[in-house]
Amino acid sequence: MTQAQHTASDVASLLAGRVAALESQDAARRALSRYMSLCDVPAPRDAHDAPAGELEALFTADAVWEGVGAEYAAGFGRHIGPAAIVSFLRGYLPPAPHFRRNVHCLTSESLLAQGGTVRGHWILQQLSVYAGGQTELISARLAVAFAIDTDGTARIRHFQTERLSCTRLGTSPGEPPR
Repeated sequence: MTQAQHTASDVASLLAGRVAALESQDAARRALSRYMSLCDVPAPRDAHDAPAGELEALFTADAVWEGVGAEYAAGFGRHIGPAAIVSFLRGYLPPAPHFRRNVHCLTSESLLAQGGTVRGHWILQQLSVYAGGQTELISARLAVAFAIDTDGTARIRHFQTERLSCTRLGTSPGEPPR
């Protein structure tokens, strides 16, 4: 192999690694975005036609979902495995009457892909209208680790949420007409 061939091979390998890292980061971003959409109330229209088990499928078999920090550790606890995680989440989703409206917005993203793993950090802004009409704006720090499947799909391996702030916004009137 000539020096030029060796260098071209090195560059191609380097570029392939960079593309793989970008694709892994994008898969992680899509997985977390879908998770947040499925946790919104009301859920987006495409969630109504989603296959059964879509929320569970976003997690690895050994996934951990946990609240961290004094408030969320006590309030949310730690859940291991997709069935336990989704059982916990369903307590907040329809038909449970916890929320009238709930939307999740992510910002301040930082992602690092290494091998078959992506680690990310976000700030979550959550605007909630509870069943009783109380409204809040919550800020939380998310730390999420993803496993990247051989087909390029990202699955949540470890999800941590820590409350940073909460602002009560008052009481919302009844539901608007649909």
